[in-house]
Amino acid sequence: MTAVIEERTFVPAHEHEQEISSLLDFMVKHLMGQGRTLRYALVGASEADRIELPREVHEALVQVVAAMQAGKAVTIAPRSMTLTSQQAADLLGVSRPTVIKLIERGELPAERVGSRHRLKLDHVLAYQEARKIRQYDAIAATSVDIDPDEDPEVLRDRLKRARSEVAARRRARS
Repeated sequence: MTAVIEERTFVPAHEHEQEISSLLDFMVKHLMGQGRTLRYALVGASEADRIELPREVHEALVQVVAAMQAGKAVTIAPRSMTLTSQQAADLLGVSRPTVIKLIERGELPAERVGSRHRLKLDHVLAYQEARKIRQYDAIAATSVDIDPDEDPEVLRDRLKRARSEVAARRRARS
């Protein structure tokens, strides 16, 4: 039997809340191997009807169960290892012209196939992770510890300086 590979959304059923919660507890508990090599398997009707799962498949299942336990729908969307610029844009949550600009600036590697760009999925995911790290760093760089006893005028001046520093860094990059 060949499985049809298509995008599909699964919605958690309320009558299975307890089962999903118990399943998540079990999976999380056993995700921590305490130095042992853990093995994951699907078991059929008989004990002999068993197949081992790769760790990546188990980790994906943990994510699915965690989302469903939180009451969220889960969409499984198979991805090709090579993406169009539109698929990369959808994955990154930006417009296609933004992806083209990232390619032209050399921030996102791509190859030309005729007049089209093709991007490798791992490059897009690496860019996404790097962007997330840059965003967290920017938040940390612009954060100011606030003392509730601090004079409001002094605090306002500190915040104003922090905004000015961020603006100066942004102008320097342009």
